[in-house]
Amino acid sequence: MGRLTFLATPLDGLVEIATDPQVDERGSFVRLFCEGEFDGIRAPLHFTQANLSRTSHRGTVRGMHFQRPPHGEAKLIRCIRGKVFDVAVDIRIGSPTYLQWHAVELSDDNERMVFIPEGFAHGFQALTDEAHLLYMHTASWTAGYEGQLRFNDPVVGVEWPLPPVLVSSRDQAAPSVGDGFEGVTP
Repeated sequence: MGRLTFLATPLDGLVEIATDPQVDERGSFVRLFCEGEFDGIRAPLHFTQANLSRTSHRGTVRGMHFQRPPHGEAKLIRCIRGKVFDVAVDIRIGSPTYLQWHAVELSDDNERMVFIPEGFAHGFQALTDEAHLLYMHTASWTAGYEGQLRFNDPVVGVEWPLPPVLVSSRDQAAPSVGDGFEGVTP
């Protein structure tokens, strides 16, 4: 029934996941999550919320978002339409990779997902018009615990593949590292 292959990234806990769909004359079938298979990443792993984002225009940037403890959330993300440059930034105070970022290209045809643990800010850039992302979250969104890091913070230095064309006013106003941003304590 398809297999999940977990691929380490340079950031501890951030995992790229390759899926192996079953393909026949009808199309394909792929398992996206099986709790037992994720035990090597983090056990137990329970998802409590699912979200779908639809980004209409190529070049749009969303992020960088996170939830503060005690409502921190891990995310499992898959692109189900289009293509995105998906970015995670380690914001765990004391981590050896604090403020480092890693990106994974996700698309509706590359059979990849990304697991982002608590303590990371997340954002993405749409590389196509009509990019849709399916998110599974380990915690529900909680008002007052949401946080942001500016998408174009020069200290972090995310190298977006396209010039950002649409960024919400909220994301543009997010704090930079040198301008009041505080990481999270795991």
